[in-house]
Amino acid sequence: MSSNPPNSSDELAIRVYYEDTDTGGVVYYANYLKFFERGRTEWLRALGVDQRELAAREQMMFVVRHADIAYRQAARLDDVIHIRTSVSQLRASLLEFHQQAWRDDQLLASATVQICTIHAHTFKPIRLSPALRDLLNKAIH
Repeated sequence: MSSNPPNSSDELAIRVYYEDTDTGGVVYYANYLKFFERGRTEWLRALGVDQRELAAREQMMFVVRHADIAYRQAARLDDVIHIRTSVSQLRASLLEFHQQAWRDDQLLASATVQICTIHAHTFKPIRLSPALRDLLNKAIH
């Protein structure tokens, strides 16, 4: 993942609202998990992956297995932050995302998030379908 300011199509702009902040007007640290979740969801949506349809058609869901976040700068009330999303690893039932939150040219937070694929009813790990794997491979290469 590049450490440059946002300028790619793999980003999502989010305005910071009062509900996202603590009493000092600073984004509450756990809310970056929500922002990164939105970034991953929109990244998948841009590829044509509808997660509700995926659960209904293939009985597959994505769940977070592990998240590692580094905080660098504070975002504040009314800031517009940009969430950049890319996939660094794709395995049989795991995707590893690298994500960054930017305000203008300042990196606010970065994360590595592992997502695993599970069966929608049994919650047991399952492999990506060949069609979905091909789609994801094309997007990351």
